[in-house]
Amino acid sequence: MVYPLTQSLVLGLVAGLFFLLRRQRLGSFCLTVSLGWLWLCAMPAFSDFLRAPLERLYPPVAIADLPNADAIVILGGGMQAAAPPHRLTFDLGPGADRIWYGAQLYKAGKADQILATGGGLPWFGSGQPEAPAIVQFLADLGVPEQVVLLETASMNTYQNALYSKPLLQTKGWHSVLLVTSALHMPRALATFRAQGIQAQPAPTDFEVVPVAQKTALRWLPDAGALDSTTRALREYLGLLAYRMLKWS
Repeated sequence: MVYPLTQSLVLGLVAGLFFLLRRQRLGSFCLTVSLGWLWLCAMPAFSDFLRAPLERLYPPVAIADLPNADAIVILGGGMQAAAPPHRLTFDLGPGADRIWYGAQLYKAGKADQILATGGGLPWFGSGQPEAPAIVQFLADLGVPEQVVLLETASMNTYQNALYSKPLLQTKGWHSVLLVTSALHMPRALATFRAQGIQAQPAPTDFEVVPVAQKTALRWLPDAGALDSTTRALREYLGLLAYRMLKWS
């Protein structure tokens, strides 16, 4: 129910039910709220308003200014594995910046080892784990496969941290540079630190930037903005849920 589109559709159905019951005022109210909420969530200006506070918690830092660490931890969520014969190679998503940035950190000598963490979601796509695809992409970017350790069982941020901890301990890696999207960094960093991992934020995939020219288009519905708002709401809800569950 964190999805604005789902919320609006449910409210629309409730409005229709009220109209059938001849409760015109209640039906009109629910319909107005449904359409208004959907419009608001689909506005680029509102989407930026929600995302900016999360991204600003850990602002961008030049690679040269980041500390060295024992390992670079790259969180999955930026790509999908190949699914032959339907998809013969991996599919890069907006969060693929994570893998590219992790490669840049490695090439800059910030760490000699990389941990790629990300399993597969059985209910989404092919269900294949993401971590092996990350290794392949890193290799294409010039990172030797032998320096990359895999964690392929996790299906959420909490499991990313939980399953990464014993792998890091086994290797004797104490400090890590945590690479994930800026929007996701507050929840991810808190979760890793809650596991006792000495994680330093290395955010990437910053989405909210100052608009060169503000126009009326920023107040008109846009499918991309609706998706961005949905992801922001999911992060806020995730932060709350993780704290309640003592995962972060």
